[in-house]
Amino acid sequence: LPTTPPPSPPPRLSMSSSSPSEGNGGGVVITGSANGVGFAYAGEFIKRGYDVVISDVKDCSAALAALQNRFANDAAAGKVYATQCDVSDSASVKALGEFAKDKLGNIGYWINNAGINGGRRALREVSYNEVELVVKVNLLGILYGTKVAMDIMAEQEGFTSHIFNTVGSGVKGGGTPGYATYGSTKRGLPQLTASLVAELDQGVQGYEKVDTPGKIMVHSLSPGMVFTKLLLDNSTPELRKFPFGVLAAQPEEVAADLIPKILATSGQGGSVEFLTTDRILTKFFERFVLQKKSEYIDDDGNVIKTPGAEYDEIGVRQLY
Repeated sequence: LPTTPPPSPPPRLSMSSSSPSEGNGGGVVITGSANGVGFAYAGEFIKRGYDVVISDVKDCSAALAALQNRFANDAAAGKVYATQCDVSDSASVKALGEFAKDKLGNIGYWINNAGINGGRRALREVSYNEVELVVKVNLLGILYGTKVAMDIMAEQEGFTSHIFNTVGSGVKGGGTPGYATYGSTKRGLPQLTASLVAELDQGVQGYEKVDTPGKIMVHSLSPGMVFTKLLLDNSTPELRKFPFGVLAAQPEEVAADLIPKILATSGQGGSVEFLTTDRILTKFFERFVLQKKSEYIDDDGNVIKTPGAEYDEIGVRQLY
């Protein structure tokens, strides 16, 4: 006799055996997190008891092993999972969402961190393929990630979730010579956030507003200048002396500052940033009034290498 298939199970709650010490709970998804500030974000979430999915266009197995080893003896730490994801491909981002749902249950935080700059060259000297790739990763990637996250979060009954979209140089409209495509992609993100906040809060005029089981919050995230490949690639000694030597910070410092701010964010349309006005003024005062030297860049614009640490050919310190 024919049988009726069993109903689909409801979404699972976060499955970590630990209890997050801050924020809303649920799991965390971070794109572009096999290295750099995304990797540092993951460590800060995990040590606070959050289960995290790291993802990157490249293989994440070494990053996964590094994080697992770091927290192997910490009973309060969350779990970490890894998968490859090309954010410029919608099918790949959808697969990331399915992977995250399976591993995390409810998703409390989705950090769209993946980004590239395409190299520091005048637009006339950049290939069409490179222009297309920067736009696909930085803009389409965030649109895809945001949509996948929203579709998941909308169905998380009684749960409030947060999406953070990473902004960068050009976000406020100033020129970014050498990075015209990159700056253009970042300039569009405040508009995206404002549009989504209005859609979520008010709906779209002429259409019935749909109330979803789960509540979605969308915000901007600004890590500022971070000593990663994104910053140092194609840089000159002059750029490394200023502004990098004055304003840039290491991934761990940025993550330690931003993750508590992310977890403290409530409401809709927030802006979380590392280089606040107070921090910028303090760094300027220390450098130009107190004549404090940079910890990371010498007087000739070279990266100062920490004894025992490993660096790549452009001076980016390896985090594991």
